[in-house]
Amino acid sequence: MSRSLWKGPFCEINTIKKKVWSRRSVVLPQFIGTEISIHNGKSFISLKVTEDMVGHKFGEFASTRRKAQHKKK
Repeated sequence: MSRSLWKGPFCEINTIKKKVWSRRSVVLPQFIGTEISIHNGKSFISLKVTEDMVGHKFGEFASTRRKAQHKKK
């Protein structure tokens, strides 16, 4: 279920001035070309916003899962 059109995209107002973003905020066109840091639960991941990212949420670009590392015999 998506957000109502009359409400517009969600972006936290308190963090617009900062370079650290919440994962639930939507990437807006005014962020293109900026360098931001997204928290993945353990550390901050640096990310440069491009045109292809507009409309997606910041959390989609910061993976919270690690790839499985199997031991070799």
